Amino acid sequence: MATLKTPINKSDHVRGPMRAAITLVEYGDYQCPHCGMAHPIVNQVQAYFRNSLRFVFRHFPLTEVHPLAGIAAESAEFAGAAGLFWEMHDALFENQTVLSISTIFRIADELRLPEVMLRNALETGRYKNKVRSDFMGGVRSGVNGTPAFFINGVRHDGAYDFVSLTDAIQLRLTADSHV
Repeated sequence: MATLKTPINKSDHVRGPMRAAITLVEYGDYQCPHCGMAHPIVNQVQAYFRNSLRFVFRHFPLTEVHPLAGIAAESAEFAGAAGLFWEMHDALFENQTVLSISTIFRIADELRLPEVMLRNALETGRYKNKVRSDFMGGVRSGVNGTPAFFINGVRHDGAYDFVSLTDAIQLRLTADSHV
């Protein structure tokens, strides 16, 4: 059974209460069509469990097959530095079918993020280390494709439709409450 090797830390992007009973970690790629399909399901799961769940997104750009995934991840980190990670994250997935450099700059503009600063961050690789750190943490945790989910530190190897994820979370909650 694969487990999460990198604990949740201050560099992670977290939605939900820090002391939630459930922590759902996703290693994802903004250009991956499977991650795009999982995105609204993850949102449903968060709404379903409300204050019992915290969601953490970590970057796992598969740049050999998704050439814009790394740039998109770095752009999300740039937005995160301005307190807008989740807005950029959601917009990247919502615009995945038309993802391009110009789409990323359009989203940044809609979020009122300065294009000159974003260009500079991408050109200098300011957020490359954060994206790489997420990626390597995923590799150490046994991630070999996206999306990859961990529920309270244990990799979820099943399907990621709503019923499968919520059932797996319920099972993990039950198992963890008997420890």
